[in-house]
Amino acid sequence: MSRKSMLWAGRVLSAIFVLFMLGASITPKFLGMAAATDTMRQLGWPDGYVLMIGIIELICVLLYVFPKTSVLGAVLMMGVLGGAMATQIRIGNPLFSHVLFSIYLGLFMWGGLWLRDPALRAIFPWRQAG
Repeated sequence: MSRKSMLWAGRVLSAIFVLFMLGASITPKFLGMAAATDTMRQLGWPDGYVLMIGIIELICVLLYVFPKTSVLGAVLMMGVLGGAMATQIRIGNPLFSHVLFSIYLGLFMWGGLWLRDPALRAIFPWRQAG
């Protein structure tokens, strides 16, 4: 795959991740939508934490979007996703649809960053067997 193709594929994966986070998680929390507050209650989170978690997610996403801070944003977002996964495990939700959803998001996030950042590819090279 050419560098230009990798860059664009990375941008597309990153954009999917960012748009998902903005549309499905951050915006509902900022707007105090019932979907966000009800879901957080079902997960055992008090109402006062909904906006704070949305702010933390937004900060992580903004750090991820800017090239100079993208790795920091990805690392911090993995902390958020790890917390989400722990919450899903704690309440006994299904493995593949709920618990591992944070892993799926993380793969999009890191995959997009890996494809668009040559320095990250140098640290974590793709190696073929043999």
